[in-house]
Amino acid sequence: MRNLFWATLLAVVSSTAQAQMYKWQDDKGVTHYGETIPAEYANKDRSELSKTGRVMKKTEVLTAEERQAKAAEDVKMRAALEAEKVSKQRDKSLLNTYSNEKEIELSRQRNTQQVDIRIESTNRLLVDANKTLADLQKSVDAKTRAKQSIDAYTKEDLLDAQTAVAKLTAKLEAFKQDKARLEAKFAADLARYKELAGK
Repeated sequence: MRNLFWATLLAVVSSTAQAQMYKWQDDKGVTHYGETIPAEYANKDRSELSKTGRVMKKTEVLTAEERQAKAAEDVKMRAALEAEKVSKQRDKSLLNTYSNEKEIELSRQRNTQQVDIRIESTNRLLVDANKTLADLQKSVDAKTRAKQSIDAYTKEDLLDAQTAVAKLTAKLEAFKQDKARLEAKFAADLARYKELAGK
């Protein structure tokens, strides 16, 4: 019986000695200590204490706003790292592709020349389409002045001509934008190559 008493006492003392101690603050800023944290303070900052009262582990629980701000900052940081990675890859590719500034200029000429051919071809088609449209419009205007009826075929031809002019105008503008982008790209490549080459 005596052995059972001492065994039970030893178990109680042992479990008390090993029990976890926590430190936390309530909503009013009052500090509390205990072996368990009440459920209403589970989402608050807390510290885990050793038997001697030293802080062994500190857990900071962020508010919803803080979590959102941290997530936004993480996204921003990842984007910055990715941009830096892409920039380094681009620099490496630039140095591997060209051995001097003249090669960049020749590449620019070749690429823009192809776009220039498209621009010139589309421009000729647009001139012809505008002439067709002008002739049709002139015919329609003459019939209108003479108070003659305009047949369905002429109306359809006029609509087709207007559509062709609109499409070719949009196409020509797209090619011009392509050329501007190419020019800007090669200008940026040349400037960066000079920086990387130490010139």
